Amino acid sequence: MAPLRLRHPKGVTTLQVDFDNATVGDLQQQILIASEISPFQQEIRSGYPPQTLTIIPELPLSSLGLKPGEQIIVNQRISSAPMGTLSQPQTIPIQPTSRASFTPPIITPSSTAGPAAVETPSGMLVHRVVPDDNSCLFSSVALIFEQDITKAQKMRQIVADGIQSNAETYNDVILGCHSMPREKYIATILKPSTWGGAIELGILAKHFGTEIASIDVETGRVDRFSPPQQRSRGDRCLLIYSGIHYDAAALTPAINAPPEWDQTVFPIMSTDDNDPILNAAKKLSTILRERRAFTNIATFDLKCEQCGKGLKGEKDARAHAQETGHVRFGEY
Repeated sequence: MAPLRLRHPKGVTTLQVDFDNATVGDLQQQILIASEISPFQQEIRSGYPPQTLTIIPELPLSSLGLKPGEQIIVNQRISSAPMGTLSQPQTIPIQPTSRASFTPPIITPSSTAGPAAVETPSGMLVHRVVPDDNSCLFSSVALIFEQDITKAQKMRQIVADGIQSNAETYNDVILGCHSMPREKYIATILKPSTWGGAIELGILAKHFGTEIASIDVETGRVDRFSPPQQRSRGDRCLLIYSGIHYDAAALTPAINAPPEWDQTVFPIMSTDDNDPILNAAKKLSTILRERRAFTNIATFDLKCEQCGKGLKGEKDARAHAQETGHVRFGEY
């Protein structure tokens, strides 16, 4: 048995997997227990950036190319039809797993306790997980300002428009850290496969007139993206950053309250660390850090899935991608 880290809509779970003897179907059953997502609705992703795996339950687990200690991400498909290798619809039956061959997962506190949450005088500040699909920054901001993660593309358009309308601020030199001219940057950020970062958060903060505070889970550092003073509404929203993924934080009257009761924008009570909601967000990041719900992108070991070259951290991965055009990376 060896560990496999599972990120799912309810949190993070450490599975114990028999890499030598298990089938893909066995893994799907463990994911079902941890996430309550039916095997037919599981979209499983791995690598860096995460890529969707082709799932054939009868094949050995080794067919997925996963390694002990690796992280996989599962999201729930809207359709209940199973995914196969052919383009036409098909049905692939999943054989029941016998008690002899199935070992229940070892569940970390993040699974047993549900979503991470911190009690405040106004309710519970809760970690709201969005899909790990390369649009997490935009989905989180859409959840905050639109209460709808499907508006992620609208957030991308706001960024593109912000760059297009302000050539002086967002010039080729500023965008040069991404090794692309303005027009190419604008076209690229509109693609659902492109990640967002500091430039995008600054533009979105200005557009909504709201400070976006991003809390780094590993270090507890707070990065604040503030709108110009004349545009500020005196509000703040919260993002939780794991190193390779953004989620949102929301205030709810109770853990099980409907999501539509969430408050995602808060008046700034203090510009320093005495702000009660910001303090709660820091405590939330501490809980997630204790659950090891982060990835150190500067130091984690990567392998190019296309040529096999070993790499260290995001910096090496970006350089390798620029040199070779390779874009599939897996974490050792």
